[in-house]
Amino acid sequence: MTTTLDPLALFRLDGKVAVVTGASSGLGDRFARVLDAVGARVVIAARRADRLEVLARDLSDAVVVPADLTLPEDRERLARVTLEECGRLDVLVNNAGIGRKVSLEDEPLDDFRETMELNVTAIWHLCQLFRDALVANGGGSVVNIASMLGHVGATPVKQASYCASKGAVVNLTRELALQLARRNVRVNALCPGWFQSEMTAGMETDPGAIDFIKTNGPIPRMGDVHELDGALLLLASDAGTFLTGQSVIVDGGWTAR
Repeated sequence: MTTTLDPLALFRLDGKVAVVTGASSGLGDRFARVLDAVGARVVIAARRADRLEVLARDLSDAVVVPADLTLPEDRERLARVTLEECGRLDVLVNNAGIGRKVSLEDEPLDDFRETMELNVTAIWHLCQLFRDALVANGGGSVVNIASMLGHVGATPVKQASYCASKGAVVNLTRELALQLARRNVRVNALCPGWFQSEMTAGMETDPGAIDFIKTNGPIPRMGDVHELDGALLLLASDAGTFLTGQSVIVDGGWTAR
């Protein structure tokens, strides 16, 4: 008897529920569309409700949750609404984040604190809030969106708070992976390099930025957003069931230098 192989089936998320934070623009918008395309019901969260509503019209059966994820009460509401509306959670994509280009001497303390609250504390808190739901369904996947700048410094693009927060996400990912592995919950970090998004707006047309990337990048260009699709699905789906505690760095070779 011949067994027909269908490796692509492992990347499907039919019947699964996925939460994507920071879904109102850029990478988060794309992540929500990709997860929807492979069968997941997607809960989309961000501060800008109007943009979420526009995105939801393009998705199959999305749940819209406007939320400021720097606020603990909004994180708690996101968890509550997800479980009330969907009854389960299988994939948590912690994408919401902030980054500012500012030197050490010019960055206000409150800005540093806000960066750490959104980029690190919110991820930890959402993992805590959704832990039982992920375990209850026999396991699932957490995909923390870090950055290649969690592994290397950014200067001459000065971003101390961003680099600090993304380095924290990388090691938080390792620790949560160890804590949850025996409960069949995988935790990994997806670490993009220079991709076009709201956070990098203007770089794609700025001659200095273009020259900087061409000079220093082994693949001498910014990434196109679809070039994260494969890594996202590997981490989110059953295609990656033996993969946990890892950083998948999609950066055109930047950190290989």
